[in-house]
Amino acid sequence: MAVLESFSIDDGVLSLAEIGRRTGMPKGTLHRVLADMVTVRLLERTESGYRLGGHLFELGMRASVERSLLEVAIPFLEELNARIHETVHLGVLDGTDVVYLTKIGGRRQASAPSRIGGRMPVHCTAIGKTLLAHADRSLRDRVLSGPLPAHTPRTIVLPGTLRTQLDRIAAEGVAYEFEESAPGLVCVAAPVREADTVVAAISIAGASHRFHPESHVASVRAAADGIGATLTRRARMLASPGS
Repeated sequence: MAVLESFSIDDGVLSLAEIGRRTGMPKGTLHRVLADMVTVRLLERTESGYRLGGHLFELGMRASVERSLLEVAIPFLEELNARIHETVHLGVLDGTDVVYLTKIGGRRQASAPSRIGGRMPVHCTAIGKTLLAHADRSLRDRVLSGPLPAHTPRTIVLPGTLRTQLDRIAAEGVAYEFEESAPGLVCVAAPVREADTVVAAISIAGASHRFHPESHVASVRAAADGIGATLTRRARMLASPGS
């Protein structure tokens, strides 16, 4: 972080010596840190020094998109939570994980392993299976090539079983989890589409002894569709500011 903060808004390229002066890092340590940052594209090496890398721009764009998604989704999720009184989630895909952007607990909040900003593997959550079912084939193949670690005795660990379930989810537009990420937790999830692209998924989660996910398919679909329609309208308005 010290290296990134050494760049001011007016800096294009900084020399090794200047970065060292601004950070106070020993030269040997600084060499290793800079090499690692170049490897992950946080910095780019030039003939005269270093400049901020393209990955920072990508991360900034992702953060902007996620903020916009949250702004749109929160009212729908709050309404869903107020009506159903169970835990609702919004999640996005990051590699082979789900990242939870928000979580709103119900009066009868389930003991879910999720947390805001936390991660779970895609194969053992309803949101994860929803996103994976609509992901590109290369990612599906990577997940299905395993291993599929068991989080509970009911986690799907057989690639063939997961593949069949993903095909059904893609066709039906809804995914379930039955105690696959945590004992006693069941969920139902639906994809959020901006235009024709799945950008996120939402879920309702509850305790298995009282919550019946099949009874809430219409509710989770309606909320997901509402979020998606609002995102699509907003994107079109931004693309055509004069219309």
